[in-house]
Amino acid sequence: MDPLIAVVGATGTGKSKFAVDLACRFNGEIINGDAMQMYRGLPIITNQIPVEERNGIPHHLLSCIELEAEPWRIGAFKTEALRLISDIRSRGKLPILVGGTHYYTQAVLFKDQLVGEGVEKDESSDNEAPEPAKDGPSSSEKWPILDSSPEVLMEKLREVDPVMAARWHPKDGRKLRRSLEIYFQTGRPASEIYAEQKASKVEALTGDEGLLRFSNTLIFWVHAEKETLNKRLSSRIDTMIEQGLMDEAQLMSQYLENKRSEGIEVDQTRGVWVSIGFKELAPYFAAVDKAEQTEYELEKLKQECIEQIRIATRQYGVSQVKWIRNKLWRALSEAGMVQRLYLLDSTDVSQWSECITKPSESIFQAVLQGESTPDPKSLSSLANEVFSAKEAKARVQSTDTTCYTCELCKKTMAGEEQWKIHLVSKYHRGAIKSAAKKAERDAYFQKQASESQEPAEMDSSVVSSRT
Repeated sequence: MDPLIAVVGATGTGKSKFAVDLACRFNGEIINGDAMQMYRGLPIITNQIPVEERNGIPHHLLSCIELEAEPWRIGAFKTEALRLISDIRSRGKLPILVGGTHYYTQAVLFKDQLVGEGVEKDESSDNEAPEPAKDGPSSSEKWPILDSSPEVLMEKLREVDPVMAARWHPKDGRKLRRSLEIYFQTGRPASEIYAEQKASKVEALTGDEGLLRFSNTLIFWVHAEKETLNKRLSSRIDTMIEQGLMDEAQLMSQYLENKRSEGIEVDQTRGVWVSIGFKELAPYFAAVDKAEQTEYELEKLKQECIEQIRIATRQYGVSQVKWIRNKLWRALSEAGMVQRLYLLDSTDVSQWSECITKPSESIFQAVLQGESTPDPKSLSSLANEVFSAKEAKARVQSTDTTCYTCELCKKTMAGEEQWKIHLVSKYHRGAIKSAAKKAERDAYFQKQASESQEPAEMDSSVVSSRT
C-alpha cells in the first residue's frame, strides 16, 4: 500500500518522541522536516533529538549541512525527501516525515505547485515575496516600483492585473507587492496563475489519485493545550541552558568573529543564524566582547536575553499551530481529505500511552487493513474542540475574495463576510444617521435660500411693470 506518515505540530509537543515510537512499532525510518535541524554541530540550539533517544532508528536530513550553507529551498527539500521516501520503501520500511518547518512538509504531501516554488518562504504567509537568488539582484533592485507606497502599487496592479487588484485591500502593501512581483517574474497576471492552479486541483479531485501525492497518507498532529505547553517550553529552555545552549551560541558568535577577521561578512538574516537561541543572545556576547559592563550588568543582560528566547519560542509555536489550522487544513479541505488529519493530545505526558500510542496504532492498523478509520473529533475533547471550530468556520466562511468599499464611511473591506459585518456595525449606522442629518440640514438651507429669492424676484417684476 506504500503508506506515508507525517507528524506535525508545534515545538515542544513531542513530535520527535512520537516519530521514534512509530518507527519502532512499524519498522520505520524518519525524515527530518525542520530546516534548522539540518545544520550540523548545533544539536541543542536546533532542538535535535539526542542520539540516545533515537533507539537506533535512522534519521535522514538531520545534522547534514554546514553552518555556512544556504537554507534549502522548498524545491530542493521536496526532491530529496521524495527520493528518500522511495528509497525507504524499497527496503520494505515505513517513511515517517517529521516536520517543524511546515511548508517543507506540505510541499511533499501535496502535488499542487506553489507560486514561486523553489524560493524560500517563511511560515507567516503564503504571500511573502520570494527571496532573491544567492548571487542575483533582489526583486527591489530589478523592479524599484516594488518599494513604492501601497497607493502606487495598487495603481500599477489595477493596470496589469485588475482581478488581483479587486481582491486586495488598498492598504495591504505586502499582498499588492507579491501580486506585482509574480507578474514581473512570470510576465503573466497572478490571477491567471492562481486560476490555473485551482483548475488543476479540480482536475486532480476528479481523477483517481486526488491532490495528496500519496493516497495512503496519514497526518498526525501532536498538540497540547496552550497554557501547559508554554510551561513546558519555559522548562525546556532551562534544560537546554543546562545542556550547553550558551556554549553553542558562543561558538556561533566566535565563528562570525573569525569570518570577520578573514574579511568575510556572514549574512545573519538567513540560515541557521535566525535560529531561536542565537540571535536573542547576540547582545549579551557583544557586551562581553566590549568588556564595558560590570559582572552584575552582564548577568542581568544575560537573563533578559534568555527571557527573549522563551518569548520567541512561544511565538514560534503559535505560528506553527497557525499554519496547521489554516494552510494545512485548507489544503486537506480542498483535497477532500480532512479526515486524514488526526490530532493527538500530548497535554498530559503521563497519559502518553492512552492519548498518543494506542490511538495512533489503532488508526494506522485500520489504514493498513483497509478498514474505516474513526472520526478525528472522537479521539479527545481537545480534538473535538479544535476540529468542530474549524468545521463551523468552514460552513460560514464566504469564498468571495472581492473587496467592497463603503463610500459613506470611506472604508474598504476584504470579502463579503467583512462587508456584511460592516453594514450592521455601530460605525456604519452612525455614519448613516450623520448623512441623514446632513441631508436634512442641506435641504432646510436650500429651502431657506429658495424662499429668500422669491420676494426679490417679485420686487423685480413690480419695478419692471411700473416702468
